[in-house]
Amino acid sequence: MESTIIFSHQIEKELEKIVSRFPSGKVFLLTEDVPEKRCLPLIQPLMDRAMIRKVVISGGETNKSIHSVGQVWEFLSKSGADRKSLLINLGGGMLTDLGGFAASTFKRGMAFINIPTTLLAQVDASLGGKTGINFNGLKNEIGVFQEPEAVLINTGFLRTIDRANFLSGYAEMIKHGLIKSPEHWKELRAFDLENVDYEALQEIIAHSVAVKEWYVQHDPTEKNIRKALNFGHTAGHAFESFALQHNRPVLHGFAVVYGMMVELCLSVKKTGFGGNEMKLITGWLLEQYGKLEITEEDYAELYELMTHDKKNEAGCINFTLLRAVGEVEINQDCSKELIVEAFDYYRQLIRD
Repeated sequence: MESTIIFSHQIEKELEKIVSRFPSGKVFLLTEDVPEKRCLPLIQPLMDRAMIRKVVISGGETNKSIHSVGQVWEFLSKSGADRKSLLINLGGGMLTDLGGFAASTFKRGMAFINIPTTLLAQVDASLGGKTGINFNGLKNEIGVFQEPEAVLINTGFLRTIDRANFLSGYAEMIKHGLIKSPEHWKELRAFDLENVDYEALQEIIAHSVAVKEWYVQHDPTEKNIRKALNFGHTAGHAFESFALQHNRPVLHGFAVVYGMMVELCLSVKKTGFGGNEMKLITGWLLEQYGKLEITEEDYAELYELMTHDKKNEAGCINFTLLRAVGEVEINQDCSKELIVEAFDYYRQLIRD
C-alpha cells in the first residue's frame, strides 16, 4: 500500500477527513515534548472535538529506544487501542520512525499517519515506510517496513525549528538532487538559506519528495534501486554513531553530509565521478555544514561501525556511489585501504 501524501496549509481540515474514517475513541496521538508546545496547538481544536487522547515522549535521538516504544505500547494498551485504531505521529523523524514502529507491531499492526514537523521528517523520515529504533548503540537496528496511511506536509511547521534542524533536513534534499535530479540539485544550490521563503520552499520540498517516492514505488523493501537513497548514509551513520558514543552528538542530516563528503571521494576512486566536481560539491557542503573533526586514531572505530551497516552483504561494506550528478551505482564494495583514503580526504578538508 502506498501512502497518500498531502501538501496543505490547512492541516486540521485534512486531518479531520482522515480521523472521521475511524471509530470514535479509537484515534490516538503520539508526540514529543517540543512539538507538543509548538505544533500541537495548530490541531488542538480537532483533538478536543474528536476526543483524541495523546501520549508525549521525550525527544532526541537517545530516546529512540525500546523503552520509549514500551511507553507507547503501554499507553495504547491502557487506552483500549485495537487493530482498527489509528495512531497520529506528530513530530520529527525520530518520532515518526518510532511511532510507525510502535503502531506496526502493536497487536500485529494498527494504522498510523505521520504529520512531520521538521524538514528532515517532511522530505525523508516520514516517507517510504521505514520504521524503527536504535539498539545497542546502532542506528535503526530494529524496525519493519510499513507504509503510513497518509503523510500530511505543511511548511508552516518549519517556522518552529532552528537553523541547525532546518539544515539537517536540507541535507536529505541535497542527497535527492545528487542521486536523481541535476535540476533539483541546482535549485537547492540557488535557494537562499539565510532568508527562507516558506511558500517557495513547499514546491521545492514537493520536488524532493517526488524523488524519494520514485524510489519507494519502484523498490518498496529496498532489494535493489531504492538503495540509491543510501548515498552518504553508510559513512554518515558511522559518523552519527561515533559522535553519539563520544558525547558530541550531531544531527542526522549533518552526519549524512559528512558521509556524502567521504562517499564522493570514494565515487571518484571507484565509479569515475569527476574530481573537480567532487571538490566543488564538498567545498559548498563544508561552507554550509562544517565537519565533525576526527583523527587517524578514529578510523578503526568508524570502520568498525560501518561493518554493522544493514546494507552490507557477504561481509563487504556496501556503498551507494555516484557516477555523475543524477547517476548512481548501488552495491559498491570498497576496500579498507580505499575507505582510509576517503577518510584522509575528509579529514584534510579546510574551509576557505
